[in-house]
Amino acid sequence: MKTCLLGGLAALALVAGILPAAAQTVEFTVINNSSYDLHYFFTTPSNENNWGEDLLGESGILEAGYQATATIGDGSDQCLYDFRFVMENGAELVEPQIDICTLNSYTIND
Repeated sequence: MKTCLLGGLAALALVAGILPAAAQTVEFTVINNSSYDLHYFFTTPSNENNWGEDLLGESGILEAGYQATATIGDGSDQCLYDFRFVMENGAELVEPQIDICTLNSYTIND
């Protein structure tokens, strides 16, 4: 079941991917190194005020201790993005101005 959810994250992320100025798809690994399952993952270009759709999708969860590939593709040419993570306990982590053009992985910690 974990493999199915992780595969679902990658598939949903592909639909919601990003094309930066260099017209390359931006992929990076999300590592959930926290004690809680990740229930929602939102992104938005830092120069915008509205969060995009949940990259995990309606039934996606990234369990604690697991990782998955995220692909952002909303057509923006921006490199700086804000990330918003919502964990199973309701805790939210907002990370502003992440440079996705140079990002290889992002680790969520407690």
